[in-house]
Amino acid sequence: MIDVMDWDECKKKFIREVEVDKERIMAIMDKASKRLKRAQETEVDKDNISFVVEDYYEVIKEILIAYLLRNGLRSKNHQCLFSYFYKKNPNYEKEIHLILQMSFFRNRLNYYGEDIPLEFYQKNKEEFERIIESLKNLIGKD
Repeated sequence: MIDVMDWDECKKKFIREVEVDKERIMAIMDKASKRLKRAQETEVDKDNISFVVEDYYEVIKEILIAYLLRNGLRSKNHQCLFSYFYKKNPNYEKEIHLILQMSFFRNRLNYYGEDIPLEFYQKNKEEFERIIESLKNLIGKD
């Protein structure tokens, strides 16, 4: 079992219903695309790898924000973004596990100044890209 925040707790504490705002969703997706382009075009080395992985994480997070908005929801908690995605898409267990790993590394970077291992990026870069494409496809569905 993966350690995703309980959806019922999310609904009680961190989720609220909102009106679907297609312009806002498009704006978020545009920013995510620009951030993704930056991550893809950065020549990765040991000095910048943490920031590249952080960019990939932020792209995934932004797309998940748009995904919730598309479904009339807003979250005050990143973990609830993951919980909602997993609740609606239980067949993405492997992907959610990787997203949670990215979240862990990103938090260690931001709060403790710890670098993200280059090996993590090298092992998972293609999977980051695949997750992003899958999420974009979910946003595109009506």
